[in-house]
Amino acid sequence: MKKVCSICQKVFSGIGVAAVALLLINAVAAPTEVAVPTLSEDDPLMLAASGERDTLPTYQIKAWDLPKKMDFAGESVPLQISDVRERLDRELLINVYWQSNGLLLIKRAHKFFPIIEPILAKYDVPNDFKYLALIESGLQNVVSPSGAAGFWQFMKGTAKEYNLEMENTVDERYHLEKATEAACLYLKKAKEEMGSWTLAAAAYNAGKSGIRTQLNKQQVNDYYDLHLNNETSRYVFRILALKEIMKNPKKYGFIYKKSQLYDLEPVQYVTVDSTITNLANFAKLYKTNYKTIRLLNPWIRDFTLENKTGKTYVIKVPKQ
Repeated sequence: MKKVCSICQKVFSGIGVAAVALLLINAVAAPTEVAVPTLSEDDPLMLAASGERDTLPTYQIKAWDLPKKMDFAGESVPLQISDVRERLDRELLINVYWQSNGLLLIKRAHKFFPIIEPILAKYDVPNDFKYLALIESGLQNVVSPSGAAGFWQFMKGTAKEYNLEMENTVDERYHLEKATEAACLYLKKAKEEMGSWTLAAAAYNAGKSGIRTQLNKQQVNDYYDLHLNNETSRYVFRILALKEIMKNPKKYGFIYKKSQLYDLEPVQYVTVDSTITNLANFAKLYKTNYKTIRLLNPWIRDFTLENKTGKTYVIKVPKQ
């Protein structure tokens, strides 16, 4: 009897070991990659909006293979340089795993890129510069600690240089269309002076004189060969990382439906050439309210719109 029990113990012990081994194998085995379906829509942000799956089958913290080739504004990124690869890897990982912020940027981009893109095209500024506005402000009318304001984060001095009005009740740094035009003029001038769009982007962060000084001191002519302060050193790579994610959102785990993205509210335009003493009353004329007028026209900074010179302003109101 004891011999039989001994044999049974060995058998069940063997089965237990095999079961544990099987569990361990399953635990370390790489999960099956989920194929990205090909969608017919051209907008990259729509690639993740098929609604086929609300969540990924598993959640993984994983390293990502960098793209074999990348460019900014048609200018090649030298990924064969090790520190260039590491800097891109850093920004890609930060933005992929800052999921809430990434989704908000995708949602806002769907709303505001249609305004920015045609203005860039009008001024012959590469479309990639829409991602510069994205990293500058998150497509929000924020104010930096240094006083830069709006989507394009203009300082007051630079805003005046590019003819953006800043008065008591008006600040056109918050006027998306006009600020985008001013940014285009700045970037085109920077490109002419610096020699490349990549250096023009860096100059948007550090200033044209700052980049020019470093190019002369370090005796190079390429952004990727410069040793810069931490912020400017990361700047272009933040643009590149968001460009990569937004062109391939599903690849990086951003899953959403088109209906979940933000959209522009249909508007009509009202031309005024005199002072509006009470914007709340003005809003009622167009069956809306003060809040909506301010949201549609963030460049208006008060309850009134002063206009002592008879200047023509165009105000957005909800479409009737």
